[in-house]
Amino acid sequence: MAETLETPETAPAAAPANAERTPSGAAPSVPDTSGMTPMMAQYIEIKTANPDCLLFYRMGDFYELFFQDAEDASRALGITLTKRGKHLGEDIPMCGVPVHAADDYLQKLIALGFRVAVCEQTEDPAEAKKRGSKSVVRREVVRLVTPGTLTEERLLEAARNNYLLALHRARGGSLEGEETFALAFVDISTGAFRVSSSESARLAADIARIDPREIVVADRLLEEPALRALLEDTGASLSPVPRSLFDGATAADRLARYFGVQTADAFGSFSRAELTAAAGALAYVERTQYGDRPPLDPPRPEGEGARMLIDPATRANLELMRTLSGERSGSLLSVIDRTVSGAGSRLLASRLASPLTDVDEIRERADAVERLHGDTYLRERLRERLKALPDMARALSRLVMARGGPRDLAALAEGLSAARDIAGLFETPDGEGPELARALRAIAASPAVLHDRLASALDEDLPLLARDGGFVAEGYLPDLDEARRLRDDSRKVIARMQGALIEEFGVRALKIKHNNVLGWFIEVPAAHADKLSADPGRFIHRQTMAGAMRFTTPDLADLESRIANAAGRALALELELFAELSREVEAASGAIKAVADGLAVLDVAASLAHLADADNHARPVVDDSLAFEIRGGRHPVVEAALKREGGDGFVANDADLGPQATGEGGDAGRIWLITGPNMAGKSTFLRQNALIAILAQTGAFVPAEHAHIGVVDRLFSRVGAADDLARGRSTFMVEMVETAAILNQAGPRSLVILDEIGRGTSTFDGLSIAWAAIEHLHEVNRSRALFATHYHELTALSARLTRLANATVRVTEWQGDVVFLHEIVAGAADRSYGIQVAKLAGLPPAVIERARAVLDQLEEQDRRKPAEQLIDDLPLFAALQPATAPQHAPAAAGPHPLVEALAGIDPDDMTPREALEALYRLKQASREAD
Repeated sequence: MAETLETPETAPAAAPANAERTPSGAAPSVPDTSGMTPMMAQYIEIKTANPDCLLFYRMGDFYELFFQDAEDASRALGITLTKRGKHLGEDIPMCGVPVHAADDYLQKLIALGFRVAVCEQTEDPAEAKKRGSKSVVRREVVRLVTPGTLTEERLLEAARNNYLLALHRARGGSLEGEETFALAFVDISTGAFRVSSSESARLAADIARIDPREIVVADRLLEEPALRALLEDTGASLSPVPRSLFDGATAADRLARYFGVQTADAFGSFSRAELTAAAGALAYVERTQYGDRPPLDPPRPEGEGARMLIDPATRANLELMRTLSGERSGSLLSVIDRTVSGAGSRLLASRLASPLTDVDEIRERADAVERLHGDTYLRERLRERLKALPDMARALSRLVMARGGPRDLAALAEGLSAARDIAGLFETPDGEGPELARALRAIAASPAVLHDRLASALDEDLPLLARDGGFVAEGYLPDLDEARRLRDDSRKVIARMQGALIEEFGVRALKIKHNNVLGWFIEVPAAHADKLSADPGRFIHRQTMAGAMRFTTPDLADLESRIANAAGRALALELELFAELSREVEAASGAIKAVADGLAVLDVAASLAHLADADNHARPVVDDSLAFEIRGGRHPVVEAALKREGGDGFVANDADLGPQATGEGGDAGRIWLITGPNMAGKSTFLRQNALIAILAQTGAFVPAEHAHIGVVDRLFSRVGAADDLARGRSTFMVEMVETAAILNQAGPRSLVILDEIGRGTSTFDGLSIAWAAIEHLHEVNRSRALFATHYHELTALSARLTRLANATVRVTEWQGDVVFLHEIVAGAADRSYGIQVAKLAGLPPAVIERARAVLDQLEEQDRRKPAEQLIDDLPLFAALQPATAPQHAPAAAGPHPLVEALAGIDPDDMTPREALEALYRLKQASREAD
């Protein structure tokens, strides 16, 4: 209903023109409210209470924005900026969006980092008018729309959880210390609520695993540069809140009140920090939802060490969820996701982001996949029924929060119906493995009575909003059917009454008519008026006309009233039923969510089984050993791309990083040092083994003929190169920072993937760093590792490091060109084939020929004393450490004479002749060191 009472003709601006603004639209100052209209005074009052949000101010069928908010929104949304009235001689900026299209605009604003306060009219303008011609319609903010609190279907990604993360530190201190953190993450669109703990060294990895859209943190913590930088790097929207929101003293009581229990102990054993984080998440949800209570699950603790830790750099390098360009297409998830429902897709993404380390849990998931992999008929029938499954969890959340509509009720009805059919595909849950059995029991316990009620109450063609009416099936409510008939067929109802009166009195000229003065009335010729007048208790005289008389009856008056109110009554009856059904849904929310979760588990198991069948994946052996044996391993993303392009098949390769069969070094894995030219497939080989480990511990089958993997507790990958100019880091600095994180944290159960360490600096600097890193991995970290390099000199280390093995990528030359065979074999490359690769890349022929000439000269000089001899002349890393050095921290050692000599050389400032002379001096220093 449009308003006609309010104008902002004399309203002042909401903020000075030069006021500092933020992406959220906050104005730092409060404007003077003197001399403004009541409506604008109300607007300013509400805006002042929500300074960090764009204010969507409801005026009739539009949400209007004024002043700076209007300018920000018009730029962000690409809508026209208009004006409405003046203040102090200047136009007041204004823009607006239609209410019916508000979700589309909200989606754009949230994606750009804005927060929006939705301010609705809470009374009818006609009611406001009764208080006086200048009265203002009451309005209130009913909701704050933030990235982590979305529930609308159009604002959410069906295949991604929408997590809000609350972060709390157990005690003060800096990020560099061993501080303990608590993380509580909530998805109010599905009800998921999890709590876990973390430490400063793994905080980034834990946040990356959760992948939140919004992070709530006490504002005082963001004053610490290191922590703020870490949180900003996550890409999530940061929402600083007062410290009081994380009140440890009242945390347990807040949780108990929200879930209606006596004590928070009912949810499990939590630390004080975890309770505080969970209560902080709830407090933020309550603050943004203004009284609406999302149907959240009770908080569930995540056990420490139950997940493989994967730091953000590794996730980015391996392109698990998104490619380096931010796209889902081309990621590992996009290739393995064969789910057919939104809930299944979200569950698969969650599992891929958090691979397990518990062998029993991994085995249960793999058993479910194997069960459906071996029964194609059952699997395809199951997937066919799951394909039409609506998103029950999100529909349930919208209904409980009074944001749902008839289609959400229908989604639950359809989902519960599908659950019945799916449960019937299996003979009994007891005959299945633990994973499938739990899912089937939850599905079998679906609320059948609620399903039957929803199925019979709802019509087939449903409106989006309940207020539009027309969603109740005909015949379900007799009173509603009558109201609809009166609303839609009033003339037929009047005609039936008229026919009954004609038959009763035998007066064919009797008519029932209507005018704006009398309303509905009965008109008979004057000659027959006595027939009606004879019953004055029934027929009431209304008017005498020339030749006719007019009457009414109680029945006609009642019918007239019912006709006049039929539309309103029909809608009221439907809304009453909608509210009743919503209450019943809320009462059964626990069972509905259990059904939705069970169906998602079945979808994931069936999709992974389908993937294994379609792409020839094998079930891996996963145990608590340090094994890492892959036979015929393949890169799933590259293989899928080759299939799409119709190219040659993927060349499979083996890998064995487990302890040596002889037992030497049986408490540590092996390191493969891989050499070979660019484009030969080294990086693909490195990545595919990391992805196989992730898939195996997710519970999936893997792209290999055989795989035996001892549980990997932490996965590190340093593959690819990129700079970080925003933080003043060159490509080489980024490389070194990521390498440092690996060498400082990796342990015997870790899997380390390193590619071309040291390539971002001079040859000798890079060679020295790569050499030292290999020794550190071997002697200190003792990790299973794949180390690809162009420094062929490092292959000589295999003679001295017992767990280091050389491998190379096979290539051959044909008529002067290099041919990549993509096979990994034992041995070392004797050359890099860099010039051949440069030729393939299209460098000018003159450059290629000159490069060959220079290479010939350099190789001739190297033959006089190969660089590999330097390896033999220097002691091992272990020999440079004092005997008391800790197992996981390199000890300080005095500089070796050759290291001192290298430190004085800057190859970038040398001529070729100077470089040659420096090499001779290094040789002399080596002899002196001996």
